[in-house]
Amino acid sequence: MSILYLLVPLAFAMVIAAIIGFRWATRDGQFDDMDSPAVRMLDD
Repeated sequence: MSILYLLVPLAFAMVIAAIIGFRWATRDGQFDDMDSPAVRMLDD
């Protein structure tokens, strides 16, 4: 039972880190152009 005192806050911290990472990626423009890389691969 005492392991839950460690795992629950650790799980919450990982969720918060994932949300922060996703927000950073969307604000940085990582998901702006989803079609060009697939077409660019065919042009090579």
